[in-house]
Amino acid sequence: MASRWDAAMAIALAEARAAATHGDVPVGAVVLSASGEVLGAGGNERELTGDPTAHAEIVALRRAAASRAGWRLDDCTLVVTLEPCTMCAGAAVAARVERIVFGAFDPKAGAVASLFDVVRDPRLNHRPHVTPGILADASTELLREFFDR
Repeated sequence: MASRWDAAMAIALAEARAAATHGDVPVGAVVLSASGEVLGAGGNERELTGDPTAHAEIVALRRAAASRAGWRLDDCTLVVTLEPCTMCAGAAVAARVERIVFGAFDPKAGAVASLFDVVRDPRLNHRPHVTPGILADASTELLREFFDR
């Protein structure tokens, strides 16, 4: 059954595939405005740039903030192929995104549901809604193929 997030996840998956072409782990992300406009998209760029913070979510959030000329993304949705890590979950909270949509769960480093639940910690001043498991099989397969190589 198709979800309302499938088209955005398809964009994130394309970003993930592009990341793999330059040796990065295939994770992709896209930030959508409230109307569904793509404000920023990107894939992992750690290997490409030598930047340890260049996770797909950070790249997409930076591009979305640049397109808005401001850091507040409070009416936006972050769509990512893999459950965000602690750094990326924290960045989503700091940017005040309204919702995080992700594909595959990450039992080793996931900070939105699996290992931690950073974004729904009641001690924080902002807590995005979370929608997990969108096109999870496609996201998982990309990662499996990458690590099998």
